[in-house]
Amino acid sequence: MTKLDQHKTWDVIIAGGGPAGFFAAIRCAELNPDLRVLILEKASQTLGKVLISGGGRCNVTHACFDPAQLITYYPRGASALHGAFTRFQPKDTIEWFESRGVKLKTEADGRMFPITDSSSTIAECLRESARRAGVTVQLGANLLRVEKSSTDGFRLEVRLEAQLFIIQTKKLILATGSDSNTRAIVKSLGHTIAEPVPSLFTFNVKDQRIEGLAGVSVEDVTLKMDSVTTRGAMLITHWGLSGPAVLRCSAWGARILYEKKYASSLTVNWLGDYNPDAALEVLQRSKDWHENARKKVSTQTVFAQIPIRLWKQLTQFIGEKNWADVSKAELRKLAEELTAGQYKITGKGQFKEEFVTCGGVNLNEVDFKTMQSRVVENLFFAGEVLDIDGITGGFNFQSSWTTGWLAGNAPAT
Repeated sequence: MTKLDQHKTWDVIIAGGGPAGFFAAIRCAELNPDLRVLILEKASQTLGKVLISGGGRCNVTHACFDPAQLITYYPRGASALHGAFTRFQPKDTIEWFESRGVKLKTEADGRMFPITDSSSTIAECLRESARRAGVTVQLGANLLRVEKSSTDGFRLEVRLEAQLFIIQTKKLILATGSDSNTRAIVKSLGHTIAEPVPSLFTFNVKDQRIEGLAGVSVEDVTLKMDSVTTRGAMLITHWGLSGPAVLRCSAWGARILYEKKYASSLTVNWLGDYNPDAALEVLQRSKDWHENARKKVSTQTVFAQIPIRLWKQLTQFIGEKNWADVSKAELRKLAEELTAGQYKITGKGQFKEEFVTCGGVNLNEVDFKTMQSRVVENLFFAGEVLDIDGITGGFNFQSSWTTGWLAGNAPAT
């Protein structure tokens, strides 16, 4: 049943039934119950990304409550978000959901999930909050065009199944995520767009040193790729490298890697913050220890964080030598291998279903106090339609909650 009445004007239309769109709609309708608020969602259900996120658990936000620290998790959008996070940040997200009966829990790494461990808990909370606030939701509605009118706001052309509808709204919030049709609409309204490219992804690396080691992980690795340096845990996979350190590297290096067609050199420090000289000193002590003299280098790892299977392959160039027979040159080469090994990225994988892009509406063209366009009056933006992206850990949802909440404030007045 269509809810698109072509003979009336809506007060606020939100294009996009994702987390940012729902937050904007709920905030707007709760602030002013007299407003006619409509969400247009082109899919057959709302909040699809919420439902699949976190392996079906929904990583709602992150337990980081200092805006200055919080913005360090955003490769793009950090500066613009600083002020926004002083208005609505993770502690506000927690309070928002708990006030509606949804309690969140914090895991050891700071990620926050509903205590039910079910993303449907979050989706149903948002849907019920929207229903109680009087928000109308239209599924299967594909926004095709937007025209700005000097007298009555915006004229929207919407396709619902095989039928075209022309509907009017006084104020418009675009919260459609990374959508090619929305980008065309935004450009037609006079905005500029940073074209989207993949952000969070794994690296394809084929190298004998890690061949056959799928499942082996190292807890503290430093990666360098061009001007990007990241640190954290790394996992060896069947196709190459994954884990937090790699995902961070892909996020900060998203445009660099895109321009290089995902072929780049990668420096791996398997020892975290060791430099070659410090590693060499430890290796030399191991060689000098008399009990090691007749032991083979490959049989025991000198550094506790290096799994023995990985150690054997990193020391393969030494062969089956005992410690007593290893030369100073070989020790130095091993120190370099451990702290500055050179690998080749030959392509990218995708990080589960949680596909994230960098790119979107130019942030200089948006007032982050209200999320209103600086180009078109009464046009607002929220969520991933903006050139904002965070690393994995609940940060992308948090920017959606924040920008959605802010976008819902101004249209309510």
